[in-house]
Amino acid sequence: MCRLFAHQPQRDYESQTRSLRIGGHSTSIRLELAFWDTLEEIAAKEGMSLAKFVTTLYAEVLDHHGEVKNFASLLRCSCLIYRSKASAAMPEFAAAAIMDAAE
Repeated sequence: MCRLFAHQPQRDYESQTRSLRIGGHSTSIRLELAFWDTLEEIAAKEGMSLAKFVTTLYAEVLDHHGEVKNFASLLRCSCLIYRSKASAAMPEFAAAAIMDAAE
């Protein structure tokens, strides 16, 4: 089992800090590259730039909860939800992708 996780590309878990403007304020968010890749994929699927998608998500969370706690963690969890729904929709594709990543 550990082979599956240990052999993933190191690039995926390297972290990167990106500067964004959210609600007119400049901020920096540090995430692993695998999460940035997933966020870019989601944004493209929604027809938005990454900055627009992140700003929209932030605004929606703010409207729903009145505050946004630990936005970087919310972004990571959003990526996990997106990936789990994608793999549920195409289980044979997800299994092949996991095995490819482990090699």
